[in-house]
Amino acid sequence: MGENIVKLFGTQGSPFSKRVELALRVKGIPYEYIEEDLSNKSEQLLHYNPVYKKIPVLIHNGKAVAESLVILEYIEETWKHAPFLLPEDPYKRAQSRFWANFLHLQLFESIRPVITTDGEAQEKALKDLAANIQILEEIGVKEFFPDGISEITSENIGLLDIVICSILGPHKIVEQAIGVKYIDPEKSPMVYSWVTALTQLPVVKELAPPPEKMVALLQLIRQNVLRSARA
Repeated sequence: MGENIVKLFGTQGSPFSKRVELALRVKGIPYEYIEEDLSNKSEQLLHYNPVYKKIPVLIHNGKAVAESLVILEYIEETWKHAPFLLPEDPYKRAQSRFWANFLHLQLFESIRPVITTDGEAQEKALKDLAANIQILEEIGVKEFFPDGISEITSENIGLLDIVICSILGPHKIVEQAIGVKYIDPEKSPMVYSWVTALTQLPVVKELAPPPEKMVALLQLIRQNVLRSARA
């Protein structure tokens, strides 16, 4: 197989590398996973991603592709078989890309300060996050599921499902780690149903790291950031 082996550099707790792994598994693409220690990055990672020096990095035919959303599109364009990650219709493809970017840039970034701040700063972060979830609830979800959340399987999961799963899928772990609940099934029933359906898929469960390990990791990250801010 040699150069044709697909390799993925990632870290277990990263939503970005998890979304790439999920796409590879959904598409049935064999790959070799390489766990990176981000506190001591390998020479291979620095070689393959000399610009950002970050994970995930996908290696295919000896060539590197970086940035998770770019990698997802590369996977879709390279392995042209079902299940398809993007709709065939150009408008629907554009809308999928738009909302994937919203989730990646807007929603994920509003979760970060919820985990890494406290007091008034965390309260503000929670309000910002709630506002973004409501945008998704009232506009995004209704656009893709006008008749309500349809059945989701590993055969019809798409790019948007993969991105939202990587970001909101661990919400119960975050709740357990820091005692904050940010997806309300009463205020955001469609988002809640969508995320719940995705996290119940066997292919998603297979990739989920042990909850206790992720809780401990988030608590450690929170403690370190808060300690640094108060120093």
